[in-house]
Amino acid sequence: MPKFTPYSLQLQLTRMFAEGQSFFATEKVRDWLRERHEDPDLYEVTFHEKPAPPGDDRAMVIEVQLRRKDGEPVDEWLQSEANQT
Repeated sequence: MPKFTPYSLQLQLTRMFAEGQSFFATEKVRDWLRERHEDPDLYEVTFHEKPAPPGDDRAMVIEVQLRRKDGEPVDEWLQSEANQT
């Protein structure tokens, strides 16, 4: 069984979607961006529901896609941190 950081953004978002609280997911990502000293107004946030990896006890996983509104590329580190389990 994979090890999970109990407070990872992806895990929190997956729980929110599973519990029917997806309405708050965008604000959760905006807060997460602020914690990393990023301006959340520069980003569009999209969520993708994907099947969980084999051996995982979850049925689905929510992945975050960040896109900058100004057309600049999103830092690869930031994007990978958003989807870290």
